[in-house]
Amino acid sequence: MRREQTRNLAITALFIAIFLLQTFVPNIGYIRILPGLPAITTAPLTVAVYSLLMGPVAGTCFGIFWGLLRVILAYTQPGDMVSLILFQNIFISFIPSICAGLFPGLIGKASQNKSRGVKEGSYIVAGAVTSLTNTVLVILLTSLIFMGNSSRLMGYMGNFATGTPLIQALIIALGMNGLIEAIFTAIVTPIIVTPLKTVMSRAR
Repeated sequence: MRREQTRNLAITALFIAIFLLQTFVPNIGYIRILPGLPAITTAPLTVAVYSLLMGPVAGTCFGIFWGLLRVILAYTQPGDMVSLILFQNIFISFIPSICAGLFPGLIGKASQNKSRGVKEGSYIVAGAVTSLTNTVLVILLTSLIFMGNSSRLMGYMGNFATGTPLIQALIIALGMNGLIEAIFTAIVTPIIVTPLKTVMSRAR
């Protein structure tokens, strides 16, 4: 038991270090393609891998950590005005991050006693779900929170026709990033998780 706790602590420390690098080192965790809009982030990949390895409770805690870093980043070094406006709001920072940490752990737990093929398939699904959960919840929460006062936010998202619904503008502005993130995370997650799960099972 003590050996397992030490191993889990070491894994958590390693993932925290990786996540800090992704957050604060330019072009590692946040890759900017379109100026003025939020960057494509590799953070969901790290969250998905950690949650699949450590379970839903640990994944949720890691999601809380992600949300906290989002708030800190928004106040200290926002890369664009949209990110500043969005992620200084604690609900937009924390709720998508927490859910993105929880869901892959639940998917991994549900498939842990299944065949190897089913497990690997579940890792693909978990990766996509992690990224899509984050993107969809950010869009939905933003549309709800800024519904009555969207002019400032709309002004930074591009040239949209007058009267364009905020949620439509968000889907156009953020949806492509979210789709790219989801595909990337779905492909890479099983490549990382499968060998790590094998190593962890042998180390018990």
